[in-house]
Amino acid sequence: MKLHKLLIAASLVLLGVTSCDNYLDVNRNEDAPDYVDGYLYLAGIQQAYQGQYWDIRAVGPLTQMMGTTSYSNFAAHYYTAGSDAAGEMWRTVYWLQGMNLENMINQSVAAENWTLAGIGLAMKAYSWDVLTKYHGELPLTDAYVPGLLSHRYDYQPEIYAQVRQWARQAIEYLEKEDNSNYGTKISSNDFIYGGDKSKWIKFAYTVIVRNLASLTNKKDFNEKYYAELVEAAGKAFGSNADNAAVKLAGGGATAAYSAYNNFWGTTRGNLVQSYFPHEYAVEVMTGRVPKYDASGNWIEAPNSDVANLRYEIADEQIICDTLEEVGHFDPRPLAKLSTKSGRLLEANETDLAKLKKYVFFGGTFTGTQSSFLNNSKCDPDGGNDANVPGFHNIPAATTTINETNAGEGRWIYRNDAPYILTTYAEVLFDLAEAQFVHGDKAAALETWKKAVAADLEFTASYIVPGKAIKNGDKVTGHEGDIVNKADFNTLAAQYLAGPYVGGMTLNKFTLSHIMMQKFVALFPWGAHEAWVDQRKYQYDIVHSGDYPKFANGWDLTMVNQKLDSDPTKVFKGFYLAPAQVQGRKGTYNKFNEGSPCFRVRPRYNSEYMWNLPSLKGLKPIAGDADNYQCSMPWFAYPGDMPSAL
Repeated sequence: MKLHKLLIAASLVLLGVTSCDNYLDVNRNEDAPDYVDGYLYLAGIQQAYQGQYWDIRAVGPLTQMMGTTSYSNFAAHYYTAGSDAAGEMWRTVYWLQGMNLENMINQSVAAENWTLAGIGLAMKAYSWDVLTKYHGELPLTDAYVPGLLSHRYDYQPEIYAQVRQWARQAIEYLEKEDNSNYGTKISSNDFIYGGDKSKWIKFAYTVIVRNLASLTNKKDFNEKYYAELVEAAGKAFGSNADNAAVKLAGGGATAAYSAYNNFWGTTRGNLVQSYFPHEYAVEVMTGRVPKYDASGNWIEAPNSDVANLRYEIADEQIICDTLEEVGHFDPRPLAKLSTKSGRLLEANETDLAKLKKYVFFGGTFTGTQSSFLNNSKCDPDGGNDANVPGFHNIPAATTTINETNAGEGRWIYRNDAPYILTTYAEVLFDLAEAQFVHGDKAAALETWKKAVAADLEFTASYIVPGKAIKNGDKVTGHEGDIVNKADFNTLAAQYLAGPYVGGMTLNKFTLSHIMMQKFVALFPWGAHEAWVDQRKYQYDIVHSGDYPKFANGWDLTMVNQKLDSDPTKVFKGFYLAPAQVQGRKGTYNKFNEGSPCFRVRPRYNSEYMWNLPSLKGLKPIAGDADNYQCSMPWFAYPGDMPSAL
């Protein structure tokens, strides 16, 4: 990432402001100069986005994209008092980017460096959009006012409007004629687009789309937000070449700094068995969402002709059915999930039939053994061991992922993989959802087909040649992917032409097809937006009125969620931990009063240590209440946010 360049440049600035005429000036801090050229902020501001990946340790389990033995409180929709866990985006926006980003924008505007100012505002809009969807209310107006000892909170309607205003201001600046002589100052420090103004303009429009897409379940979406979303989508990303991702240098164990490697890569070792694919995500992606009887139990299928299954699967699968006939197999699990199944193919091998026979496992909320698939029939190695091998293709017994048993890694779990911020496919899914909600189902269907194709293309773009790592004749791990790009693209073309995409008809097409394909496309880098979608549709909870609440959606022992047979249920197969179906009959912590989590609390060391009086004034649930994490954000209310519950 060439962080050393930034440090060297900053050091030169420090040397340049030192003078023998003012060395006794005790009011001047020579270690923190009054002015730093705007472009010197840029690289550090972008590199701070690794904090978004850090917080996926919490959001991944909340969405059932990931299971975890580490952030288990978030898997249980509960907050641990006195902890900064899951507060990295708060730290990123207010501190790591914080005044650095403010200075970059303000100095650039003053100097009429319109390109740099526009880039800064586009990133600011993106960051605050992520932050408010994650935490809800935020200190916005008071955020950077000098001298304040407490900071008042603003509510989401104002924050949402400000995000779009920043994005549009960014577009205005980026479209201005800029006579600044930047040389390589921007291109060598912009690790997202290399200074390409046209892509930054599309990025700003994409932020507007993402912002508005979270409001599709609002009663006034069609009349108030739909037109703006469609207008922005037409100017946002136009292909996968526009995708926003922070490039990393990688380098593995020999890298000058650990942060040069992706947080999910093998060198930093974070995706060990502390984080693993959740069984819900695996069931969705492999066409194995289970069928339940009238009591909510799985139905035994001892004579099932579906490979590796002990229980019956639901009659209608949204993503695929894993059949081996042309068009039914979705190849994305070959890249996005992990397997210990059978022999891992080498990169130059072509055997589509074998690729279709790989078995993928997902863990439970906090355990590495699959519940739905855990049986001797489904274990490819025999016996009853169906442990999930994390996100890297290594034997399940391996608990440490490193370069010895997994090389540089695979797919977007590589040391040099970029941090994905948002994609063309996401824009298309957002547009398809908006069109569907607006009533233009035919347009939504065509947009949706393009979206699925875009994610398949995106997935293929990060596939790297794979090879088995052996100790003698024994395979001990796998470096790179288990499928090569050519085979993946062949399978992708078959899938797109098959019944789950190309063969989809208007009368069968539902909102579930849009939202569940988007869930797959976001896996796992876009967990924040996946959680937005689940919350805006209120977790498919059964309730009367506008929103669920105690005794009208949940009680102390259970959450009443729609059954998969309910045509209004959006996320088929998705059940929260206290739902009354097999594998989901737990309870939440008593402080939740039966409710699932609807937000993550602000960073403890900032707000609960220094800004507690402002938190206490929040409505409808005070920020210091035991169940504040259960307070629904404005975007999840179909109508206005109530002042009291």
